Amino acid sequence: MSLRHAVLGLLAERPASGYDLMKLFETSLSHVWSATQSQVYGELGKLADSGMVEVAAEGPRGRKEYAITDPGRAELRHWLVETEPSRTRRSDSLLRVFFLGLLTPLEAQTYLLTEAERSARQLAGLKEAEAAIEWDDDPLSLHGRLALEYGKRLSAMHEEWARWAAEQLKAGR
Repeated sequence: MSLRHAVLGLLAERPASGYDLMKLFETSLSHVWSATQSQVYGELGKLADSGMVEVAAEGPRGRKEYAITDPGRAELRHWLVETEPSRTRRSDSLLRVFFLGLLTPLEAQTYLLTEAERSARQLAGLKEAEAAIEWDDDPLSLHGRLALEYGKRLSAMHEEWARWAAEQLKAGR
């Protein structure tokens, strides 16, 4: 996924300012795709230059509200329907597992248990976010819940696996 398509997808739901988009990233997309303020504003500029979004309204202190255009919707649809998702899986933490044999058994177990705790914290954070979000019946809420559930299940699985792996090392298997 690109930042471009994330911004277009959010604007497909409703017009928003850069500030509004940042809040949406923080509350809905941050566990799937993170973005900084400068990245979002930079992407809005590029999308406006390419005609995929337009300034729909201007407010005080230079606040601009952006709306997706027909070419932007066409690009978003093309990406959703015709572009194969990137399935590249790179995991720095899992790569380290391949080399745990270079550590002492205690260091290797500590690494895995630290991974388990990190996943447990991530799962707790996702559950907190789920409880704090005011879910609606709109498509963004429905699909946001689906993505959040994926994150919860992945975090739970990773925690369970890391604890199991630490036990395997402890048992010398």
